[in-house]
Amino acid sequence: MKSSVLTRYRAMAYITAVMLLVLCACMVFKYGFGMGKDLTLVVAQIHGVLYIIYLVFAFDLGSKARWPFAKLLWVLISGTIPTAAFFVERKVVREVTPLLVKDVPEPVKV
Repeated sequence: MKSSVLTRYRAMAYITAVMLLVLCACMVFKYGFGMGKDLTLVVAQIHGVLYIIYLVFAFDLGSKARWPFAKLLWVLISGTIPTAAFFVERKVVREVTPLLVKDVPEPVKV
């Protein structure tokens, strides 16, 4: 497996997790203090699009790492639980790193 597959997953895991925390903060302001209704809608839509991209990259990583369905499902769902993606990402990196193929330059043909 190429390292770019893991890099894409890691980037989207962090982005999705941060956006979910921002969305949670917006919802606290919307429902707790009655302000930020429009901002909450925008943040929710952005998080939704980013989560779909996260799902694609996580599924790609899981299929290349040949994870069982239960593990793949947990990784996919972790983008919907605040702060879970941070912890799951670290665990995934530890497990997938040994599977990465080192980029070896091709020999020059003369």
